[in-house]
Amino acid sequence: MSRIGKKPVELPSGVTASVSGQTIEIKGPKDTQSFTATDDVTLAVEENVVTVKPRGMSKRARQQWGMSRTVVANMVTGVTTGFKKELEINGVGYRAQMQGNTLKLSLGLSHEVNFEVPAGITVTAPKATQIIVEGTDSQLVGQVAANIREWRKPEPYKGKGIKYKDEYIFRKEGKKK
Repeated sequence: MSRIGKKPVELPSGVTASVSGQTIEIKGPKDTQSFTATDDVTLAVEENVVTVKPRGMSKRARQQWGMSRTVVANMVTGVTTGFKKELEINGVGYRAQMQGNTLKLSLGLSHEVNFEVPAGITVTAPKATQIIVEGTDSQLVGQVAANIREWRKPEPYKGKGIKYKDEYIFRKEGKKK
């Protein structure tokens, strides 16, 4: 039995949900999002609560049960408060700046990296060594942050590269003579 799937998702004030077939649409102050669930689960909205129930007890139905409930809960959080990932840049000469809808990264490569920001995501660089990725879709925010980090992952000897703000980089000792 899914422990997460059993919990109902409460809708805060200002958020409405409507179900049509297997698609749920959630409207809030920041955005409107929709999710189409598989045929293994049933979505229901009563008063200010969204419930997800499995159809049968097959392994796939139980997997989809918890996942669908989590996606709905993330949509509710996204349309009310949004999601945010903070990245830090460490390294001499490594910097970032926004120019229009493009993030320009100087990462010690032979060229500057121009990262196009997708629609629905806001990227800011308040300092030359800090990048903030914000949006209403949890998955898209995480993917954009991971794509930016992919350009120069932190290395274990000096810690140079792009890392998440709360990430710990395991440090290694260098060569000995």
